[in-house]
Amino acid sequence: MKTVFVLFDSLNRLALGSYGGTSVATPNFDRFARKSVTFDKHYVGSLPCMPARRDMHTGRLNFTHRNWGPLEPFDESFARILSKNSVYTHLISDHLHYFENGGWGYANAFDSWDFIRGQEYDALKVMVRPPIERYRDHFDERHYPFHNLPEQGSITRGNSDKTSLKRLRGAITEDALKEEEDFPTAKCFEKAFEFLDTNREQDDWFLQLECFDPHEPFVAPERFKEAYDAGYNGKILNWPLYEKNCNSPEEIAAIRGNYAALVAMCDEYFGKLLNYFDEYDLWGDTALVLTTDHGFLLSEHDWWAKNRMPYYEEISHIPLIVYHPSHKKYCGERRKSLTQTTDLMPTFLDFHKCEIPKTVTGHSIFPKLSRDEKTRDSQIFGMFGGPVGITDGIYTYYRYPEDLAGKNLHLYTLMPAHMIDLFDIGELQSSELAPPFDFTKGAPTLRMKLDPKNTQVGQDGDTLEDCETTLYNIETDPKQETPIDEPDVENRFALEIARYFAEHDAPSELFKHFDVVQPNVAIAGE
Repeated sequence: MKTVFVLFDSLNRLALGSYGGTSVATPNFDRFARKSVTFDKHYVGSLPCMPARRDMHTGRLNFTHRNWGPLEPFDESFARILSKNSVYTHLISDHLHYFENGGWGYANAFDSWDFIRGQEYDALKVMVRPPIERYRDHFDERHYPFHNLPEQGSITRGNSDKTSLKRLRGAITEDALKEEEDFPTAKCFEKAFEFLDTNREQDDWFLQLECFDPHEPFVAPERFKEAYDAGYNGKILNWPLYEKNCNSPEEIAAIRGNYAALVAMCDEYFGKLLNYFDEYDLWGDTALVLTTDHGFLLSEHDWWAKNRMPYYEEISHIPLIVYHPSHKKYCGERRKSLTQTTDLMPTFLDFHKCEIPKTVTGHSIFPKLSRDEKTRDSQIFGMFGGPVGITDGIYTYYRYPEDLAGKNLHLYTLMPAHMIDLFDIGELQSSELAPPFDFTKGAPTLRMKLDPKNTQVGQDGDTLEDCETTLYNIETDPKQETPIDEPDVENRFALEIARYFAEHDAPSELFKHFDVVQPNVAIAGE
């Protein structure tokens, strides 16, 4: 058995024609859907990027215990399990966060990996004193706040605003991308074809082809940008801050056009992979899975991006399309039962006939390829320090705590690293050993008081102050334009949130944080 897992980042479900999208031409994503099984109610688990990947590796939610961070020593990674069962695993990725302090362990879980440079703030050129004035002439300061950089001297972490420094490095990279073959997505697929040329006739391997696109900044080759040119003539707007929308209709159209161009590029290069499957008839013995980690708001609900606001459908409801060679007769079919990111890990193990660990709370979707069977009544999703979301496919509920800063929360980890930096000394000084959880294999963890500035929201200098608990009926109001008041539904969801917390052996403080009643008996003991 062979598997190719294609993971894009921030790929909006409604950008795909096969999911009803009309703003972007996606002939290849749609072509793949006609050959595969499409899941219509697939949702995120933990948010954002690295927490989602920990869900993918371990098959269980992790936002109940910590924020963004590395794989833990006790984590059961599908890549490691496949390798131990003689399935060779290889990762190709341009996702720079794997190579920061908060991303260690994920790439290393594979037998081998290729890393492509140049995404987001991974500067392709080393420039001690970049031409900031020239960049100011080209990039809109609302997306590239260079005014927060020092006027003279080298640009360093010590003398620069964090957001401004990241955007400056992004501008350096964008300036360096001259030819289409220089773009990271093009290089990722080139590496994938190199792997396939060498190994397509072999058996028992797993390839994860992971592209950071269409994550912001929305930088695409000219031919894609021209196809979605909105006619805007101002400075470059392609990297929205995570904030309320204050842009004009013309600016919104320009930003959406830049995103569309990047989606179109992803679609075309994915089409090259489909052509490769056609040319070498990989459809006969190779599974192909396409999904993303989360979506992205493009001014819908008057918001840009993710993290702070409720995890609206544009963020949490994501695409999943699966082809398996033993299920060809179901091509073009759709499934309506609930699935989520945690289901990927047991599915990959199922594909390769590996035993699924008891710590896994996700469900293999392999059986769903032949029939639509219900494996859960609802599912929760969220981000540590943010709201918790829950959906049953009819209603979606976003529950915010009274303590929006998370001052009473603690982090539980043996890998004390945030997204970029290690835990600071103050956090480490607050640490104490906590008893083992049911998934830590008898190992205690460090329990550290959460500093609100180190939540995913706090790292960007933002807060949750302008957000509130909301409930929507997504069957009658799919765009979530009108919150509803149905106490019975909210009470039911509160009970189910508590049940899922118990299933994941969440610390008692999390139940208090969200004002839900902790079950008297742990789920595992029922």
